[in-house]
Amino acid sequence: MDTKRIFDDPLLKEDVSNVAALSLPWDKLKNKVIMISGATGLIGTFLIYVLLMRNTENAMNCQIYALGRNKEKAVRKFGDFLNRQDLTFIPCDINESLKKADIPHADYVLHLASNTHPIAYATDPIGTIITNIIGTKNLLDYCVKNAATRFVFASSVEVYGENREDVDEFAEDYCGYIDCNSLRAGYPESKRCGEALCQAYIKQSGVDIVIPRFARTYGPTMLMNDSKAISQFIMKAIHKKDIVLKSNGMQHYSFSYVADAVSGLLTIMLKGKCGEAYNIADIGSNIYLKELAELIATSCGKNVIFAEPDALEQAGYSKATKACMDSTKLQKLGWKAHYNISTGIQRTIEVLQRLIKE
Repeated sequence: MDTKRIFDDPLLKEDVSNVAALSLPWDKLKNKVIMISGATGLIGTFLIYVLLMRNTENAMNCQIYALGRNKEKAVRKFGDFLNRQDLTFIPCDINESLKKADIPHADYVLHLASNTHPIAYATDPIGTIITNIIGTKNLLDYCVKNAATRFVFASSVEVYGENREDVDEFAEDYCGYIDCNSLRAGYPESKRCGEALCQAYIKQSGVDIVIPRFARTYGPTMLMNDSKAISQFIMKAIHKKDIVLKSNGMQHYSFSYVADAVSGLLTIMLKGKCGEAYNIADIGSNIYLKELAELIATSCGKNVIFAEPDALEQAGYSKATKACMDSTKLQKLGWKAHYNISTGIQRTIEVLQRLIKE
């Protein structure tokens, strides 16, 4: 994927511009250093585009350190942007000692690195857990040593587990059910542990921390090998193929377009209260998986077909059947979604279709 072309796509550029123009306390980032793990992922990539645009158009003079294990992926994601003075890619495995990477001082540290799709959960369960626990600890220790202003731990709707059928939407204090004695528990349980580790560092080391909990997020900056259902549906659509649904489709989930996810992240980072978790979701993007498949199939003039998942896919699939989030707490900080599920899907497919035609 040529990221210079994807960034120049008019729709994506409009999305980035909309987030960069939000009424937020941006002055907190002026002349600051921001370090981002998982910088080449779906959310990290879009966030960096926003920060670079703010630097260009609003003279924020914000230095960005993008952490990742794969330099080639960074080149694909950021292209000529890596020649800018305000963006530095630092090859780094956060599960190892950060001393090896010789990372300079950063004011804001965002931990966005994680396995986030089913095949990765099934094939790399150890790496999934370690990144959410050991990687988090290494970054928190860095914050202590460098007296960072704020740490942002990217968590997930999956910390809620399965709905006990006593609520329609998860608020931040809800605790559902997770079968911890299973391979698939590695992701949600390690995210829970990561959140607990954050609370420990707040109490014991005085680190200022906020926790955004993301819904199932999608958008044109997604990874092409992402095995989440919505990502697979989108990949089929941009190649004009039938949408393959590997379940009965009755799972009811919250989804979030990447621009809304990043605007929520920035709102939490700049306005959230230390120690608090905030859901990033919107009722306009709550949908049954079957309805989502039908929506995407209709958009490309194709059909939904059903198939059985293979053993690897089955091992990585979420067990939750009802996982919608209540974002009232985040809305009280002034956040609101700008894209419903139909609009977000339409924009994602349009951008990616243009990209594969070039």
